[in-house]
Amino acid sequence: MCPSSGTVLLTFAILFRYIGKKYLNRAIQHILSEPNANAPRPLAFAVLRVPFFLEPHYDESRTFIESNRERLVKKWGGRQGWESQKKRHDLKGRGQAAGIPHFNLDRLAANSMASHRLIQHLGKTYGLDISEAIYDVLNEYYFVDGYSLNDRPRLATTVAEALGRILPHAKAPTSDALLTFLNGTEGRAEIKRALMALDELGVHGIPKFIVEGTTVVDGAAHADVFVNIFREIELRGSLKGSAVFADILGSHPKRLSVEVTDLST
Repeated sequence: MCPSSGTVLLTFAILFRYIGKKYLNRAIQHILSEPNANAPRPLAFAVLRVPFFLEPHYDESRTFIESNRERLVKKWGGRQGWESQKKRHDLKGRGQAAGIPHFNLDRLAANSMASHRLIQHLGKTYGLDISEAIYDVLNEYYFVDGYSLNDRPRLATTVAEALGRILPHAKAPTSDALLTFLNGTEGRAEIKRALMALDELGVHGIPKFIVEGTTVVDGAAHADVFVNIFREIELRGSLKGSAVFADILGSHPKRLSVEVTDLST
């Protein structure tokens, strides 16, 4: 679905996963369901995923490298440091507040290039509403079920089954077609260019939210923070910048969705 000519289409880039997406969805649905009657034009939304690698050195040829528990213990200098960080970070509590009852601490950590390429491919082929729906599916696949994002046969099967539920049968790709894509290289160059652009913006960690091409906001913010940002743009009735990452990744505005649906629940 494409926005009307009288609509302000806000295309923003996000670099966050499960919790941040839940809060973002709440904010978007709030704006869509309660538009400001004094705004010059209604606001529509397009969410563009920008790839980011927590562990860029992970070997792409391996299905997984280690469990997330092992990764975090090493990252924080041992079990004591990790336990202290857990208390400060409170991922479990923040997840429950966002409506996520469980995180699989022993989920399998792996190089995520193939899965990032797949999400970008789906966005360009079917539209960003479809790629976002699949991203939601993969959030549950990884964070809850604990499967590796580089287990390509399993990933292809999971995504093919999900697409079969949300796309017309004639348009849904087979798991074999998706596996062939995952084992290829298409989209790699665009992802590398996006990483360079992030570096130029000073983005070296996640979660992050990039609006109007230049404004970087902490993606861990709650829904009310996003609502305030959206309301300001809604009242302004225009955008200050362009969708920089849409150009870099090849997801042009004509392909973008005007709303976001969380299909993981």
